[in-house]
Amino acid sequence: MTLHEGRYHIGGADALEIVERFGAPVYVYDAATMKRQYKRMTSAFGNVKRLRINFACKALTNLNVLRVFRELGSGLDTVSIQEVEMGLLAGFDPHDILFTPNCVGLDEISEAVAKGVRINIDNIEILEQFGARHPEVPVCIRINPHIMAGGNSKISVGHIDSKFGISIHQVPHVLKVVSAMDLKIEGLHMHTGSDIYDAQVFLRAVEILLSAAADFPDLDYLDFGSGFKVPYKEGGIATDIEDLGEQLGARFNEFCGAYGRDLELMFEPGKFLVSEAGYFLVKTNVVKTTTASVFAGVDSGLNHLIRPMFYEAYHHITNVSNPTGKTRIYNVVGYICETDTFGVNRQLNEVREGDILAMANAGAYSFMMASNYNSRFRPAEVMVLDGQAHLIRRRETMEDLLGTQVELPGM
Repeated sequence: MTLHEGRYHIGGADALEIVERFGAPVYVYDAATMKRQYKRMTSAFGNVKRLRINFACKALTNLNVLRVFRELGSGLDTVSIQEVEMGLLAGFDPHDILFTPNCVGLDEISEAVAKGVRINIDNIEILEQFGARHPEVPVCIRINPHIMAGGNSKISVGHIDSKFGISIHQVPHVLKVVSAMDLKIEGLHMHTGSDIYDAQVFLRAVEILLSAAADFPDLDYLDFGSGFKVPYKEGGIATDIEDLGEQLGARFNEFCGAYGRDLELMFEPGKFLVSEAGYFLVKTNVVKTTTASVFAGVDSGLNHLIRPMFYEAYHHITNVSNPTGKTRIYNVVGYICETDTFGVNRQLNEVREGDILAMANAGAYSFMMASNYNSRFRPAEVMVLDGQAHLIRRRETMEDLLGTQVELPGM
């Protein structure tokens, strides 16, 4: 978001005009930022002969967003059969979709097989069932490397106590199953979780997966997941993707030489590609002074953006209506009947009733985790493409809330 002649702009579109057109609260996504991040990643791993970036669509599964990445040449990482169907509707080739569910039954996996997408399994028992039902279908195996690459236990999924993946220590068991059922293993996968601070920690996990890969002679690809960190504050810590690309790319090429052929290197970034592209614009309903604090109460809450309350995530907040106002300290809170805080002790230009506040880094896991708690409507979504703002999801209505409810007879 940039300030130009006293007005804030998102991707070249005036933020206040977006609210005037589409109302508040509203999520706004800058397609140019998504494209920039995708190209950063492909450039960082330009030393790899075969590279595939699969957008982790659980971060932001709007069809229009999916189409942006499809046009860039991205594949898709999906975790539910519904995401698979969304990817197909967005025009992705089935072969470019990887289905990586967790704790689902074999029937859902079989649905994905029928749609022709690639399958990734993270459970030995399900692997055995899959081999019995689909002996002819190549499959990928998700390995848990037991590496805490970054973040906290809510967003790190590669540690020893995680529900995700097959333990690296169970690979001998996996090899027995593969041999006994004559399974074709086309890929190995790992994902350590979000907020990778240190490339060296991630590279240790890479070595674990490469060591396991040596025992599988028919691989076509290795998927190293993602979790790359983006900055949430000015000067904040971020994954140095260029440094990681140089180091990991060189090591991957070395492994391929020893393996005997060029494998495809896969990643599945979500946050890295869309977090910085998103802003959440809300309107200030009230300014309330107490004996201890000044609250800016807005027309949204944890029902729309749960990350601050759920993950203690930081989202920078800007008063886009009053860029030259005197700086004051506010607690920015929501209208939900819960402790519902977006930011504590934030320095903002003076906030008045009706002012529009913008929360940054709202592109990933923001709208997608929204709910109808307190029977509130979920907000609209807007994409800025080539400087023009376009509605890509309308705001919900009362008809949407009632659409799935069924009245009991006589009630």
